[in-house]
Amino acid sequence: MAKTIKLSSLFLLTISLLFIGCQYNVKDHTKPKVDETLVNKHLLHDYKPIAENGNINVVIEIPAGTLEKWEVDKTSGDLSLEEIDGKPRIVQYLAYPANYGMIPQTYLPKELGGDGDPLDVIVLGDASEKGSVIECKLIGIMKMVDRGEQDDKLIAVKIDSPFNEINSIKELNTQFKGVCVILETWFENYKGPNKVEVMGFEEKEFAENILQEAINEYKKK
Repeated sequence: MAKTIKLSSLFLLTISLLFIGCQYNVKDHTKPKVDETLVNKHLLHDYKPIAENGNINVVIEIPAGTLEKWEVDKTSGDLSLEEIDGKPRIVQYLAYPANYGMIPQTYLPKELGGDGDPLDVIVLGDASEKGSVIECKLIGIMKMVDRGEQDDKLIAVKIDSPFNEINSIKELNTQFKGVCVILETWFENYKGPNKVEVMGFEEKEFAENILQEAINEYKKK
């Protein structure tokens, strides 16, 4: 009887793993499924950067736990799979530890510390659907240099997650010890050794100033 129960549990575990594998198969490079309400909307231009309640809107480009590098095409406004030398860009490291995306209607040029693209955001919480636009709470920023160029990442939390009560990097470090260490370790290593350096973290006020600069620059552009 015990052997039968053990085999049944193993069977269920195998089926579960196969189901998860189907969801996140890195060989499946088809265009991601998105909410029907997003169809015909430009992910960069058709959504406001800040919600009415003061939270930020984030376009999820890469769900937590996945490896493919998707990004919003600034011309078409659609998600596209980034390529290197004609091949899909797949992270050769552990999967993304958090959701990754961008804030619509933002633009930060290099002279202001950006990379000439919309602001990047790391969103703490469970995995969100690729291509979805979700409301998040901004709590800080991770200062980062990517191959000699500044490439900071805003840090936000999902409002329907265990991180919802967090309002600052200080609170994050107190209530969820190790999260900042995980982010720093992952981003410093996912592209290989000695390419990315994390220069520390700043609080919400600093991040809000960067966000406002990026909104202003988008309007000018």
